[in-house]
Order: sequence, then C-alpha cells, then structure tokens
Amino acid sequence: MGKTEKGTPKDLANKMKAKGLQKLRWYCQMCQKQCRDENGFKCHTLSESHQRQLLLFAEDPDKYLDSFSEEFMEGYTSLLKRRFGTKRVHANNVYQEYIQDRDHVHMNATQWETLTDFVKWLGREGYCVVDETEKGWYVAYVDRDPETIKRQEMLRKKEKFEKDEEERMQEFVNRQIELGQLKGKKEEVVYTELKQDEEGRALGLNLKLSTNKLPIKVKANVVSNVLEATSSKKRTHMQSKTDSKKQRTALEEIMEAEMMEKKAKEMVAKQLSAEKDVRKERSWLQRDIVVKIISKDLGSKYYKVKGVVKDIVNGYVGVIKLLECGTTLKVDQAKLETVIPSPERKVLILNGKYSGKEAILKKINESSFSATVELKDGKVLSSLPYEDFSKLHIP
Repeated sequence: MGKTEKGTPKDLANKMKAKGLQKLRWYCQMCQKQCRDENGFKCHTLSESHQRQLLLFAEDPDKYLDSFSEEFMEGYTSLLKRRFGTKRVHANNVYQEYIQDRDHVHMNATQWETLTDFVKWLGREGYCVVDETEKGWYVAYVDRDPETIKRQEMLRKKEKFEKDEEERMQEFVNRQIELGQLKGKKEEVVYTELKQDEEGRALGLNLKLSTNKLPIKVKANVVSNVLEATSSKKRTHMQSKTDSKKQRTALEEIMEAEMMEKKAKEMVAKQLSAEKDVRKERSWLQRDIVVKIISKDLGSKYYKVKGVVKDIVNGYVGVIKLLECGTTLKVDQAKLETVIPSPERKVLILNGKYSGKEAILKKINESSFSATVELKDGKVLSSLPYEDFSKLHIP
C-alpha cells in the first residue's frame, strides 16, 4: 500500500497520530523511524532498508554504539548546563525534558541500559556531582569551561582581599574599643573604718564644737554621737552604692557598651580622616608601584581594582594602568592606597629618609598596621607604616 497524498484527510490523520512521543519499544534508532504499534514495527524490521542498516551495524557495532552514546551524553549534559547550570536537580526531571525532542537519541541505543547506570557513569567520569537519596538520583553539573574557572578564581581572590581588609579594620576598631573601655573605667573608692586609739577616741577628726561650758560627760557624749552619725552616713553611702550596682539591669549594661563602641568608632573615623588629610598634603606617588583604587567615583567596575603607576602629573595625579584589563586612567592620589605584598617580595619606600629606595618585605605586623623591611645595604627598618611603602611592579 503506497503513501497517502499530502493534504488528504488520511495524511492529516497520520500526522496527528505521529505527533508527540511514541513507545520506545517501537522505535528503530538505526533507521530513526518511530512505529505506532507492534504490527508496524514488525513490518519495519522485515523491510529491505532495515536489513541494510543491520548489515552496516554488524560490520562495526562498537562504532555505532559509541556514537549513539556520545550523542546522548552530549545532549543530556548540554541541557543540564543550559537549563539548570550548576544547581542540584533530580536526574529524571532532566531526562524527561530531554526526551521531549522527537529527534533525540534513545537510551536503548546506547551503552547504558538504565538512567541509573548513566548517572553513575557521569559521576565516575567527573561530568557531574551525583548523590542518591530516598527520592532517587540527583545530579549537579560541573562547569569546566576555562573562562568560567578564570572568572571564579578572580572572584575568590577579590573576596579574600576584601575580607582581609575588613578583618584588619575590625581588629583596629576592637583595639580602639578596648582602649576606650580602659580609659572609661573609674577607680572605685574604697572606704575604711575609722581607727581609734586605746582610749576609744577617733584619730584625725577635728571637730570645732563650742562645748567649753559643757561638763566633761556631756562633751564625751557629743563627740561619740558625732562619730556615730559620721560612720552611719558612710555605711549608708556604701550600702546605697552597692545596691545601685546590684540594681543595674542587663539592658543598661548593653546600652553602655553600645555607647562606648559608638564613641570608639567615631574616634577611629576621626583618626582615619586625619591620616587622609595628612597624606593629601604630601605627594607619595612614585612610578612602577602597584596601587589600588579606593573610590567609587570612577565607577563600580574600577572600585578596589589594582594598577601600576606609569606616570605622575603635577605630583598628585597618577597615570594608572589597570592590571586586569589594561585600561589607563588618571587618578588623584587621594583616591588611591598602597598595596601590601606577601613577604619576601620587593617594595618601594614612598616617604621618609629612605624614600625612593627598594627593599624586601620581611614581616607584616598586623597589630600595629606596619611592616619590617630590609634595604639593599642590609639595613632593617621595623614598624614602617603601610602607607609609607607599596608593592613594586616587576614586569
């Protein structure tokens, strides 16, 4: 029976029946033909074209099997990468989306009999990170693109550097808070009892009472009453002070600690602004040093980006060539800061008696925000502030 003509009702009915997915057991991968029922598949297997394809397959079965397996793997992993990225997802969900395409490579034509075997193979080969749960197998694509790896490495370095900066600033703030708390503590007044002599009279108490006309017994009673009143007042004062300390609530202590921390931060901000003002007054830029942009005025993409000073304009403006992208910018030194390299690297001294001389960084003193460097002649400079030297660029 020949094929129906195009456009006829029978042809349209056949096309409607052929839409969508059919049973996998009635699909021939070699001929890429989908049959609708068992009878159709049987007729196809007896056809001459199918027999020719089987003869080709019999000549080199491994070649066709490897080809189908590679196509299936590439289609599955490309969908996983494009659709889900590196997220963890159920393996069967990805497979259901993959087989929506009618022209996909069927799994019965590959070297894997089940989806579980295929997922395990992906995990062994390192294409995905796989794990088994009660709900089934989950996969997460491993992106090995060189550009992606390079971009992730740059992000990790940037985050690490920002974290180090924040940690140094936090240590400085904590140190200032401790100093402020030590200064704010007042020495507690210690009250001692009145010492008396052998006759029972208090020592060191000079009371001017007009008791000349009073008898001796009356005078003694007046003095003893005054002493008792004085000692009772002192005991009352000490007791009230102790009670007030006991009555302090936790909320008051927290509020006091927050006030101390706020004052310490204000003190730190004033010190930093004063240091910046001092640095503005003098020119410290020198050629071939590595600096970092600390201002967002040039754009967020240049914020905290490092560059090399190629030239200096008017003593205070540097021509900076960025290390990441090679862009050249003119930046005022107020928007720049020095870069501290790792130990045993070359640095250039920017201020002081040895300005312009090269040295080797020996030790970084994080507690005092300074470093120890060694000049070429062997002289060692200890406690050199961070702003007085910077990393030397070596092409």
